[in-house]
Amino acid sequence: MEKFTVLEGVAAPMKLVNVDTDMIIPKQYLKTIQRTGLGKGLFSEMRYLDDGAENPGFVLNQPAYRSSKILVAGDNFGCGSSREHAPWALLDFGIRCVISTSFADIFYNNCFKNGILPIVVSKDDLDKLFDDAERGANATLTIDLPAQEIRGPDGGVVKFEIDPFRKRCLVEGLDDIGLTLQKAPAIDQYEAAKGAEQPWL
Repeated sequence: MEKFTVLEGVAAPMKLVNVDTDMIIPKQYLKTIQRTGLGKGLFSEMRYLDDGAENPGFVLNQPAYRSSKILVAGDNFGCGSSREHAPWALLDFGIRCVISTSFADIFYNNCFKNGILPIVVSKDDLDKLFDDAERGANATLTIDLPAQEIRGPDGGVVKFEIDPFRKRCLVEGLDDIGLTLQKAPAIDQYEAAKGAEQPWL
């Protein structure tokens, strides 16, 4: 998993509330278990018109936001079904951080397991970040995970809380497999001892 320390990038504003995982990545894209290639389906029912052309009114189709790394979103982001394809699609598009006042629990947990930082802020702070994001190409935010700060283009700072263990995993780039592999020497020692004691196993 790619390490997350300091992220600087354009923030796209999405003021919709209750954006569910089917809106993030519709069900027709769930046939794959590959983590790559899903970016094209991200928000597809809003990004594309019925004829397949891009919807010019959708935020991520606008020139200033095509390369957004940060999404500033409305309340209760990621609700609905538990599909892990939702963070996969965000990551494949290039989004490494989502900021909202609240997240659905399963989506929130899945983000950490896939290298995305979900940040919970107050309503007042979210409104400030929406103002920053609505500046288009000038909407560059800096997400400093070690310092637990969001720094705006005018020098404003929003502090955020995060579980220390989850923070460590993101900073060190450790998913569940990576965490297990850190114990590889102890696992190997146990297996060798067990094999010597019970060679028939």
